[in-house]
Amino acid sequence: MALLANPLILSSCSIRKFKPLILSQRRFLINVSSIRLSYFRPRLFSVSASKNEVFTSPEVAKSFDFDWEERIYNWWDSQGYFKPNMDQGGEPFVISMPPPNVTGSLHMGHAMFVTLEDIMVRYHRMKGRPTVWIPGTDHAGIATQLVVERMLASEGIKRADLDRDEFVNHVWKWKEKYGGTITKQIKRLGASCDWSREHFTLDEHLSRAVIEAFVRLHEKGLIYQGSYMVNWSPNLQTAVSDLEVEYSEEPGALYHIRYRVAGGSREDFLTIATTRPETLFGDTAIAVNPEDERYAKYVGCQAIVPMTYGRHIPIIADKYVDKEFGTGVLKISPGHDHNDYLLARKIGLPILNVMNKDGTLNEVAGLYCGLDRFEAREKLWKDLTETGLAVKKEPHTLRVPRSQRGGEIIEPLVSKQWFVTMEALAEKALHSVETGDLTIIPDRFEKIYNHWLSNIKDWCISRQLWWGHRIPVWYIVGRDCEEEYIVARSPDEALQKAQQKYGKDAEIYQDPDVLDTWFSSSLWPFSTLGWPDVSDEDFKKFYPTTMLETGHDILFFWVARMVMMGIEFTGNVPFRYVYLHGLIRDSQGRKMSKTLGNVIDPVDTIKEFGTDALRFTLALGTAGQDLNLSTERLTANKAFTNKLWNAGKFVLQNLPNQSDSLAWETLRAFEFDKEESLLMLRLPECWVVSKLHMLIDQVTTSYDKFYFGDVARETYDFFWGDFADWYIEASKARLYQAGDNSVSYAAKAVLLYVFENILKILHPFMPFVTEALWQI
Repeated sequence: MALLANPLILSSCSIRKFKPLILSQRRFLINVSSIRLSYFRPRLFSVSASKNEVFTSPEVAKSFDFDWEERIYNWWDSQGYFKPNMDQGGEPFVISMPPPNVTGSLHMGHAMFVTLEDIMVRYHRMKGRPTVWIPGTDHAGIATQLVVERMLASEGIKRADLDRDEFVNHVWKWKEKYGGTITKQIKRLGASCDWSREHFTLDEHLSRAVIEAFVRLHEKGLIYQGSYMVNWSPNLQTAVSDLEVEYSEEPGALYHIRYRVAGGSREDFLTIATTRPETLFGDTAIAVNPEDERYAKYVGCQAIVPMTYGRHIPIIADKYVDKEFGTGVLKISPGHDHNDYLLARKIGLPILNVMNKDGTLNEVAGLYCGLDRFEAREKLWKDLTETGLAVKKEPHTLRVPRSQRGGEIIEPLVSKQWFVTMEALAEKALHSVETGDLTIIPDRFEKIYNHWLSNIKDWCISRQLWWGHRIPVWYIVGRDCEEEYIVARSPDEALQKAQQKYGKDAEIYQDPDVLDTWFSSSLWPFSTLGWPDVSDEDFKKFYPTTMLETGHDILFFWVARMVMMGIEFTGNVPFRYVYLHGLIRDSQGRKMSKTLGNVIDPVDTIKEFGTDALRFTLALGTAGQDLNLSTERLTANKAFTNKLWNAGKFVLQNLPNQSDSLAWETLRAFEFDKEESLLMLRLPECWVVSKLHMLIDQVTTSYDKFYFGDVARETYDFFWGDFADWYIEASKARLYQAGDNSVSYAAKAVLLYVFENILKILHPFMPFVTEALWQI
């Protein structure tokens, strides 16, 4: 739906009416076809505006004061402008906010998604569609538990000194005291969310949805328990998702170690090269490439694992081995390497775990039992050197996996966890893109989406934490918990099932683990609308939602999972469009980090440059591409805000006094959607109005294609170059031209008409300064 269905160009003087983009419901309606300027009553905004009244002062301030932004926002919210107006009719525009962590403080990633989503919401609200932007926060299992543990430690309290309920109570108290920080900061960015629909992933209703989803998946045989390789955090003592593991290039060492061949001479040995010698206690084979002639004679023999009192393991041949890496001989430790684990499962090798959950070595390591993994590494190398089995230690750059939360090195570890079978779910999610039910913007990410879903692995959904959604599984006291357990929606239901099956004396206890935070997040688009109650009014009116906007870095971990769960539980995709934005980088294109000292704080940025300048700068990016942010850009767009304010002052200062009814009647005679009115204008007025109508056509197309950067650039160029620098300057002589009032009135009418449409176009990008100018 275009802002102007048939825009005026000089070769085709045909204008049709378009519905004015009302910035808020309180504004005086200015219909382009009649320019009812008598309703536009100047109400000037200045520093002296009352704290209780937003737009009251009779004088225009010298510049736009950023302190007004909070007052304007509170006024919007108090007037109910962010709630959907279902009386307007039409298809609702619905978007669910990616829930930021409740522990978080505003960063530029948040500022980016708030800006883009607010642009979409305000644009469609102005077009007359009912709009719903659903906000909320995520309980952030690991992140929140860490924050509270540190807080308690500062008070001399260890989590180990508390029972589960006591610790969880501390977390809830912390959440009530500090959890609203991120929400306040999001409001500071101008987010026009319906705050009456705000949710938290541990809300009672959303928790019920999580339990229901788990039970239904288990009933369909899509959830199972088993021991598999996971990312293990020794400090947190829990499995973590791939998303919570960050890799960094770090200096390390490559250790060359001799493995003697059993039954051979002193000259018969194989030298392996490893970066983690402490895992050799978990070796279950030595592998070489079948095409490597150096070691062909040893294939089928046995090797002796060093420092294990003669434990033998087979020497095998497999193409998995890279004969160019190290010595071409590979130790296979299936309990401590993802690739070794897959190889072991393929060929049936046993799996040995040599590490405790806290990162110390267990009894399998013999004399090294109880040592920290890194301490054991150093002692083992010393002992190997003394026994003549150490060949050399050389510098080597390592790709080290670290916990995103705690920073410690992650260990691949086989652990008993709960998993979701993903293949069948992924097939439906793939189909949704193929059929066009789901559109990904930009479309190049469809290939990445398809590749990941086509090669999907089962999802480990259990976490060894206390904060989160408890897994709805109960075990029977005195029975094998791996074989006999109850899945239920409540403890009472679980006990009833247990007693029906095992007798009235059966006792139960709940699985201590919680669900991965991403599990509850995968239900977000429909659990926030009332699911599993499909009769809920919000669910019936607003599902499926229209748009999901987020960073491209979580396309797999969140977006794809929401699509799979949405189709599984509702039979429909949870949203029609996915808009992916890029990362925010510094002016040199580097990732922002505290280490580099190049982090730009959005809260500080707002104080210095204003919210509108920050939003406009972020909106200049392109979907899916990273944006380099600099103070130079912010400074330029702060100047743009001031230029807009000054232009507004000029226009308002040249309007007739509101008591001059004759002057306003004359201005009302100009009807810019009619050819005859346009032809009556002098060339400068005709030119700028025509340029405006072409702009409206261009930006409407760009808005509807989600090309927000194009909207910003095209409007910036028109306002600054065509309107402010050219037409305003040209109008000055015409406004005060003696003896010809028609020229003066035409200039005034055009100034007002063009400027009010500039405000409408820019409002989704720069809501505060445009609102202030509109209400003056």
